[in-house]
Amino acid sequence: MCFNFTELNIGAKTKEELYAATLFSDEIEKRTGRRPNIAKHFPAPVVFFKTCQSDRLPDKDCFEIVGGDTCLTIYAYGIRGFIYGYSLFLRKSEYIGESISLLRSIEGKYIPKKKIRGHQIGYRGTPNTYDAWDVNQYFRYYLDMMAFGCNICEHIPYQEGVSERNKLMRFDEEELLIEASAKADLLDMDVSVWFPNNSNETEQEALTRREKLFKRIPRLDVVFPPGGDPGDLYADDYLDRCIKISSILKKHHPHAKMFPSAQKPHEYPDWGFAFIEEMEKLPDEIDGVIMGPNHAFPLHELRKRLPQKYPIRFYPDITHNVRCEYPVHYSLDDWHFALASCLGRESVNPRPVEFRNLYRQTDKYVIGSVSYSEGVNDDVNKAVWSDMDFYVETDLKESLLDYARMFFYGASPEIIADGILMLEQNWQGDPAENPTIEHTFSLFSSLSDEYAFLNDNWRFNLCLFRAICDYLVRARRVFELDLIEKARAQLKASDTAAAKATLETPFPKSYKEQRERLNTLARVLFDQIGIQLDCEHYYAKNPERGATLETIDQPVTDKAWYLNRLSYAESLDKKEKEGFIQRLLNRNTVQDDEIYFSLALHGFEPLGVRPEGEFYINFLGDRKNINNGQIPMSMLKLYDHFSLKAKLGGFAGNSDYELRVTYNSGSRIPLLKHHKIIANGITIYDGPQYGGERDEDFDREMLGYGFESAAYIIPKEVFVNGTLELEISEPNAGFQLCEFWLKKRRSR
Repeated sequence: MCFNFTELNIGAKTKEELYAATLFSDEIEKRTGRRPNIAKHFPAPVVFFKTCQSDRLPDKDCFEIVGGDTCLTIYAYGIRGFIYGYSLFLRKSEYIGESISLLRSIEGKYIPKKKIRGHQIGYRGTPNTYDAWDVNQYFRYYLDMMAFGCNICEHIPYQEGVSERNKLMRFDEEELLIEASAKADLLDMDVSVWFPNNSNETEQEALTRREKLFKRIPRLDVVFPPGGDPGDLYADDYLDRCIKISSILKKHHPHAKMFPSAQKPHEYPDWGFAFIEEMEKLPDEIDGVIMGPNHAFPLHELRKRLPQKYPIRFYPDITHNVRCEYPVHYSLDDWHFALASCLGRESVNPRPVEFRNLYRQTDKYVIGSVSYSEGVNDDVNKAVWSDMDFYVETDLKESLLDYARMFFYGASPEIIADGILMLEQNWQGDPAENPTIEHTFSLFSSLSDEYAFLNDNWRFNLCLFRAICDYLVRARRVFELDLIEKARAQLKASDTAAAKATLETPFPKSYKEQRERLNTLARVLFDQIGIQLDCEHYYAKNPERGATLETIDQPVTDKAWYLNRLSYAESLDKKEKEGFIQRLLNRNTVQDDEIYFSLALHGFEPLGVRPEGEFYINFLGDRKNINNGQIPMSMLKLYDHFSLKAKLGGFAGNSDYELRVTYNSGSRIPLLKHHKIIANGITIYDGPQYGGERDEDFDREMLGYGFESAAYIIPKEVFVNGTLELEISEPNAGFQLCEFWLKKRRSR
């Protein structure tokens, strides 16, 4: 049942009620072109703001909506609750011209699930967006975050003790922080600061610098000094520093809290145990602990070890896609290399379904979260995460419908919500095999034509930009795979000139038009919201900081690799060239009773064993100095861990086998003495990294600079009925590998 709130009036009396009424009126005017009247009394349709006491609601994070039909009253302690209340009205309403339709009853008492609900939006040189903002843009974004239940924002002071302003930053970092803190206070929004330790300053310098800033910040509710990432203090020194900072903090902000993080510096393997030992002394100056990237313990283990006195605040990384805490498809880190190469670490990344899954895994351990964010590329993720923090049993599709009604008003919320879900589905599997990408591209292109006003909406343009990116990756991969198939046939016929010409076939006009459209949209988005989609024109810090235009043309097939190798072949005499071409064509070819495995090409599934512990994938595809034809696509993902296990079958029972593994040369540490190859429980190799037999000709021809292979002989007696349980391990520093072959040993 819908309720007609056309020609809405707003009732308010006190100062905070009138302030809420003004903010609400601003929102209605944006949607309808008509500004509601504000007074103490009005006939319906009307929304009243009324301040209440503790006998009605538990605290200022709560609100209640009562009334019926077209007369509603929002009760709250003050401005925070009023914003939550009127935002719910906006989220559940649709607008056509001046008409306002509330889609369902929103009466009820609303008490948030989590105490802490926010996002880090620091003004510094690293982000892909925030450094282009002024304080008014921060204020607008505060309201947008509060629309989904946020009660805290997190800022960042000087990270290295001095200003590091870039070309985009119009203000000093700490001067803007102070103003932004005051703006947050107007909305009764808590302010946290992420304040890392700096190894270049003494403890006294650090304390003096912090006290100077604490005196000046008008509102400060939490200080978060990371233990690591960055941070290089040992655990006891780190917590001692936090205790001293806490004492200074509470002198100037008596109700502020100290939340150190259990993020360990890489140089101290036992840091986590020392951290817990110090926390077991129950220091009163510490109010809670933060769980974030590079953690000392997984979340369950941290909660198990940490004294119950200390709540845990989650610091989820919702902004990054690769080489991070929660990469795309984080349980297996299997985002397809073509998409990862072109979209990179910090591209526009709606991942609502995946982050709902992460939320469910972490929910019971924490009192809330402040996410790690570097820009508006993760705007959908912010809204979805905050909605889950506020509303119990949030329906994901309803959250996305609310997001659409809140920010895409005038367009079909169902189509927008579906489009956002489709953007996430675009990243499933090989883009060449995913027709959803075409449908998503068509959907957002059609919306751009049908609802011309959406082209003035930065959130819509972010979605459109991503849809075009995915479309280009798919189109190019499909096109190039066809070229490669033809070129390989020509190489088999010894026609290298024809193969080279085939591989150099230009892209069709339709592809070039969409690629140019991307450049145009990047300029629009920079002007609209300040997102920096390349380094030259928009001053992104580096390609991995959201500068998608720097990586969108990265190789997505072996086309560049083949051209590189054909160029090398021209340096060989005829006989050598013929032999090399055959080796090139058969690089990954094995017989039925042999195995070739590439993490980039195959994922973990063929290994038959899920990786144990917290592994890391060092992805190389978006690095222009590596993925430029030097290496094939099969080498783009480096597995970085202490152990890799596999259960394999189908081997011949009458032959020795050769295991050849491709490693990252840079991860080899000769001082490590226990790099092991174990096959069916039998030690094949145990010694310095990497051991085995080198084949310099193979490495020169088939691997790029910075990689090396090692071969180990596995005797036929090791195999059990054609099966093999393989383990590669190194217990101290681990290793990085990207592929291996298990081939029958042939006489040389």
